[in-house]
Amino acid sequence: MDLHLLDYSEPGNFSDISWPCNGSDCIAVDTLQCGHVPNKSVLLYTLSFVYIFIFVIGMIANSVVVWVNIQAKTTGYDTHCYILNLAIADLWVVVTIPVWVVSLVQHNQWPMGELTCKVTHLIFSINLFGSIFFLTCMSVDRYLSVAYFASTSGRKKRLVRRAVCVLVWLLAFGVSLPDTYYLKTVTSASNNETYCRAFYPEHSVKEWLISMELVSVVLGFAIPFSVIAVFYFLLARAIASSSDQEKQSSRKIILSYVVVFLVCWLPYHLVVLLDIFSILHYIPFTCQLEAFLFTALHVTQCLSLVHCCVNPVLYSFINRNYRYELMKAFIFKYSAKTGLTKLIDASRVSETEYSALEQNAK
Repeated sequence: MDLHLLDYSEPGNFSDISWPCNGSDCIAVDTLQCGHVPNKSVLLYTLSFVYIFIFVIGMIANSVVVWVNIQAKTTGYDTHCYILNLAIADLWVVVTIPVWVVSLVQHNQWPMGELTCKVTHLIFSINLFGSIFFLTCMSVDRYLSVAYFASTSGRKKRLVRRAVCVLVWLLAFGVSLPDTYYLKTVTSASNNETYCRAFYPEHSVKEWLISMELVSVVLGFAIPFSVIAVFYFLLARAIASSSDQEKQSSRKIILSYVVVFLVCWLPYHLVVLLDIFSILHYIPFTCQLEAFLFTALHVTQCLSLVHCCVNPVLYSFINRNYRYELMKAFIFKYSAKTGLTKLIDASRVSETEYSALEQNAK
């Protein structure tokens, strides 16, 4: 994502910073003259508590999904590789949250060194883009499996999905690399405060900044949401021939996928677009606008990460058969000799409301 927004700087922070300069790589940055953001400490400390909550829930939920998928290899369950990779990506995203919290409670200062700055941003960006891309691939896969490839062998579909997963990780890495490359730590000359920022080439600072933000909007929201919305709409139409109860349940699940993605990500990207318009001077610069962007970017970025907690529920725990696999995983771990696994296998229900979404994806 557009990572400098995670620690979007308070107006006025940079007036006394000695920016690194090395010949032709010298970086010119406009000096901001605005005052402090009102209630900044309250905002950052409140968001820190919310981030800690997201960290705890996200770690537990995604760890369970990964663990159950690993256990499923021994129980004969055909794991959906997109869900496994989605959980891994979300898990790595929330792993970086404590680092952001350390920075937030110090008013976005970065006391952890330049290497940590680059590595943390890279891990965060790769996995956040990866998470979004896997959600997109899953929508396409589910529709194609139901509409066109119902009779294709499971082995061939598994090979295709694994190849797609590899390509997704490579794409996420490629998209994340440019912004990470330009990250540096800089220290204020007057108060010795250190920040982690992206420093783009002097002759094209504005172009780089706008490009990175547009990449965030286009690849992080516009294209994925369009694909998700279109293919889940097509999937809803494809399953219209099922019974009324099954059709209604399936459509509710499909609608929840689209709505949750929209609610989590649309506010953040609208604010990013507003920031782009401000940089291009389509909107007159004011200190009130700068303070609003500081607050809005922090709040909407936090909201977007709630998706890492919701994904395990929407794509795993809501699935009835997945809940059975969760029970079986615990039984195999702690009660393998009790015979309870046979009881669960015998009572396992056929997929009803989830059949249209999953029966051909396995």
